[in-house]
Amino acid sequence: MENPVLSVRDLRVEFVTRRGTLKAIDGISFDIGRGEVLGVVGESGAGKSVTGSAVIGLIDPPGRIAGGEILFAGKRIDHLPPDEMRKVRGKRIGMIFQDPLTSLNPLYTVGEQLIETIRTHTSLSASSARKRAIDLLAEVGIPAPDRRIDSYPHEFSGGMRQRVVIALAICVEPELIIADEPTTALDVSVQAQIISLLKRLGHQHGAAIMLVTHDMGIIAETADRVAVMYAGRIAEIGPVHEVVRRPLHPYAQGLMGAIPTLQGDTQRLTQIPGSMPRLSAIPPGCSFNPRCPSAFARCQREKPKPIAREKHPVACHLYDSPPMPLEGVA
Repeated sequence: MENPVLSVRDLRVEFVTRRGTLKAIDGISFDIGRGEVLGVVGESGAGKSVTGSAVIGLIDPPGRIAGGEILFAGKRIDHLPPDEMRKVRGKRIGMIFQDPLTSLNPLYTVGEQLIETIRTHTSLSASSARKRAIDLLAEVGIPAPDRRIDSYPHEFSGGMRQRVVIALAICVEPELIIADEPTTALDVSVQAQIISLLKRLGHQHGAAIMLVTHDMGIIAETADRVAVMYAGRIAEIGPVHEVVRRPLHPYAQGLMGAIPTLQGDTQRLTQIPGSMPRLSAIPPGCSFNPRCPSAFARCQREKPKPIAREKHPVACHLYDSPPMPLEGVA
């Protein structure tokens, strides 16, 4: 990809605890281009939100970025001092947090929060910033924005609060938006409205969007490409229609097989046995091998590297070596 807005190279994030160092992100790489939506999907604990927090510089001790590079618009930002990173965060990189109740201050009106953000990153006067805030509320679908701008967060529904958070994220037209589970706890109709809004923002504003979610249906509807994460690594990444229709990695196949179809011709949905491993108990070799129906001996010893198959990378030994029996299995 030429001139990506965001380029992540071999990113590693660790949390230092009394029981040892835990690897939350273990060497992931991806790019996001202008106007592109990259979906990041996986079960809880896969490392999706930690990846977004690392990009925006919100990894606090005992967490740390232990290796790799994060390049934004061609410039490295993972080693910027806090003061310099604050100039990037909010102005050039917007963040839509998972829970709008915790990301909006209940003591201030939504207008005060929008205006403060706008004036922090621009030279607009108070009156101009207020007009800009009203326009933003209208853009994200808040009815009667000239009146609702003086309302407090608790006076909005969950869907309306999420729209306010989106308005905060785009108020100074950032080049990159990180949306962390933006539709969690919303009903289906509101989910559809939020997804439609995100797609429109990408197309009209030309912003690159990193959409973090566990919902493959949302990914299939919204994203241009999708990265399937498991235990801090990317198992498979590629165009969304290819990964959804013809997933290569056994984990991605399990996720896709668990999605019910409208035709209803599937008698039984796929169930992936077991659960995501704890950070303190990541298995050796391929971290998915205890749950994988296709695992063989090499999977227990060696971490798979991304291999180009069908025009997109997949990190699986099935595609670069003949299977051998699992150890201890006849």
